[in-house]
Amino acid sequence: MRSYQLQITTPAGVLFEGDATQLSVRAVDGELAVMAGHIPMTTALKAGECRVYLDDGSVRRGECSGGLLSVKKEKVSLLSSDFRWKE
Repeated sequence: MRSYQLQITTPAGVLFEGDATQLSVRAVDGELAVMAGHIPMTTALKAGECRVYLDDGSVRRGECSGGLLSVKKEKVSLLSSDFRWKE
């Protein structure tokens, strides 16, 4: 599976920066999965679970308090006022 550059940021700093094959979040219009080659877009996020699928097949789960998701050709950015890993 192809990967892309993902960055998860809060006011406290960068919580994740690396390659991902998929990001699943709760957008204002419903559940959203971002994979490599996704069309560029920007959307607001609702509070809920966030799943980051990594190159090695593992999944990191976190809780996002809501925020903003920006999908660009070169990078995907998730900006949240509070984000906590479940691990």
